[in-house]
Amino acid sequence: MQLQDLLYGVMIKELVGKTDREINALNFDSRKVGKEDVFFAISGTVTDGHQFIEQTITQGATVIICENLPEVHDFTITYVKVDNTAAALGIMAGHYFGNPSADLKLIGITGTNGKTTIATILFKLFKDLGYKTGLISTVENYINDTVVAATHTTPNPLALNQLLKNMVDAGCDYCFMEVSSHAVSQHRIEGLSFSGGVFSNLTHDHLDFHKTFDSYLKAKKTFFDLLPKTAFALTNIDDKNGNVMLQNTKAHKKTYALKQLADFKARIIENGFSGLHLDIDNEDVYFKLIGSFNAYNLLAVYGTALLLDQDKLKVLTSLSRLTGAEGRFDYIVSENKVIGIVDYAHTPDAVQNVLGTIADIRKGTEQVITVIGCGGDRDKTKRPIMAQVACDWSDKVILTSDNPRTEDPQSIIADMEAGVSPTNKRKTLSILDRREAIKTACHLAQGGDIILIAGKGHEKYQEINGVRNHFDDKEILLAQLNPNS
Repeated sequence: MQLQDLLYGVMIKELVGKTDREINALNFDSRKVGKEDVFFAISGTVTDGHQFIEQTITQGATVIICENLPEVHDFTITYVKVDNTAAALGIMAGHYFGNPSADLKLIGITGTNGKTTIATILFKLFKDLGYKTGLISTVENYINDTVVAATHTTPNPLALNQLLKNMVDAGCDYCFMEVSSHAVSQHRIEGLSFSGGVFSNLTHDHLDFHKTFDSYLKAKKTFFDLLPKTAFALTNIDDKNGNVMLQNTKAHKKTYALKQLADFKARIIENGFSGLHLDIDNEDVYFKLIGSFNAYNLLAVYGTALLLDQDKLKVLTSLSRLTGAEGRFDYIVSENKVIGIVDYAHTPDAVQNVLGTIADIRKGTEQVITVIGCGGDRDKTKRPIMAQVACDWSDKVILTSDNPRTEDPQSIIADMEAGVSPTNKRKTLSILDRREAIKTACHLAQGGDIILIAGKGHEKYQEINGVRNHFDDKEILLAQLNPNS
């Protein structure tokens, strides 16, 4: 493939050298660069790729994409100066893999909570409707029935376009993809052709990366701003930021809601551990998913399916049979009727959603015991709020470790304890070891009580000082509640 073909659509500020040269591969990792490769010098949060330009040339790179040209040029090399190297990578990665996103219907789902559930149910629904389908999510990526391990919510542009190409080669008609705010800010979705975008909600999260809530909101909104006029933009207008997402989009604007008039409307008739009973666009339907937050997720899926020209009754029939994503209100019942719930809730709003759902369902006499921690090297401001929410909505709370990463887990717990009011201290324990915290919750529970293990959900590891150790909340909970199973 020739460089000039790859550069189509890239905003070039300065060009040194020829563009009619053959290219072998694209790389942003200097360690992987080989003969006749393009090296993208990306300014990252830890290292600046510009410092590796000379090294990659000695390794065989013939094209350098950069934001700052080197003072001394090697005249056998082509240098392309751009405003943003990461954005150029997204566009060129698409061309390199044949722009696979244009060869299927790619739907992006963004928001703080619900992305994984909405994307996963859409994937299951369209498979059930008979389509070959792909999924790109936090939990797992799928190409029809083949699992592809997920390392990031949204992969880097090279991995992402390779994955989409594999989906196209496998005959996929649709791909449902979580779009994180990090991915938008870091230009990982640059150059992709989306057929639609879905917004779930926006609450306090990722301020370690975005610094302000306004910056976080703008990252989400940018995704909708970039949608083409051929796409649809579906938003939850019960969320106060729902209409903000639609302000500048060229896409067809559509809405869903439980509380107000919208293009797609639902009403909760009954909400219990057996599932949800909804009136959805004047159809009475029972669903296996639990909780008002899942009513929103189901409505987003339903709206998306109809915007993709699917039959209403077939969609509702299929949705009534489907379960949600792993680690999202994932529950088991012990022999003495203790209910154990594992949920990925790792924001104040998500924790309140889950505990609010439990409050709606509980009969009133049983205890709610919550085990909760906060991740290290992440937004510290939400730690006391999460502890406060857990205490306000639970009878007992055990503060524990999550993924401490490189932070001292004891100091993370201390940050959480700052949010525990004097009146709530009596019902709060702090247990550093997460396994012991889960065991303690199970020992405290009596028949009929409800245990919530929040924060890690589907994750099968605990990250401590750069090492991921096997750790599965559900596995531990199951061993404690049903030791004979």
